[in-house]
Amino acid sequence: MHPVYVWELPVRFFHWINALSIVALAVTGFIIGDPPAIQSATEASFSYWFGTVRIIHFIAAYVFFFNFVFRIYWGFVGNRFANWKNFIPYTKRSWIDMWEIIRVDILQIKSADNPNLGHNALASFTYFITFLAFLLQVLTGFGIYATTSSAWLPALFAWVPAMLGGDMVTRDIHHLMMWVFALFAMVHVYLVFYHDYIDWNGTTSSIIGGWKFQEEGKEEREKELDK
Repeated sequence: MHPVYVWELPVRFFHWINALSIVALAVTGFIIGDPPAIQSATEASFSYWFGTVRIIHFIAAYVFFFNFVFRIYWGFVGNRFANWKNFIPYTKRSWIDMWEIIRVDILQIKSADNPNLGHNALASFTYFITFLAFLLQVLTGFGIYATTSSAWLPALFAWVPAMLGGDMVTRDIHHLMMWVFALFAMVHVYLVFYHDYIDWNGTTSSIIGGWKFQEEGKEEREKELDK
């Protein structure tokens, strides 16, 4: 086994910024959607705790949005493991690999070969669907925000609630997507540790240091198959 530099620093930054912003958005969004009744003898204008929750939510939303835009850009300028083509199964080999990973992940059948050093085909396609979910969350979130904000960015999404059938429908979709991300996060973390255990290639540590491990000569065979 020899080390291969897979995840570049910008990709690792994107991953952790995205994770932290989603946690902040989920926690604050849940409070905004169902605020607790906190009784206090202090004048409301002095505490302003709910306003602080909204500010954190909005700041995290901007971070999430621009981080997402940056990842799209890096999909065109990054290395071959970050390239946007990895996320769309447009080849026969991608679909074969996807079925192989399904057998490994769900049926827990030992694979004779693991041809993917970066994202496997199933993970790549799942991330593509997740990127679409990111886009929907951005559209609905800023669409809701546009009615109460004078900033130029939310104003660009003022058409979204009308297209989706009103503010309440937009809010319901936005809230539902939060639970989609929560489910994705649980499955994602489980599969990262699972593949780290069965593949022995440093899956977990790679998102911190960027390096994964592969059998000698296998990387050259991968490049030949990708051509």
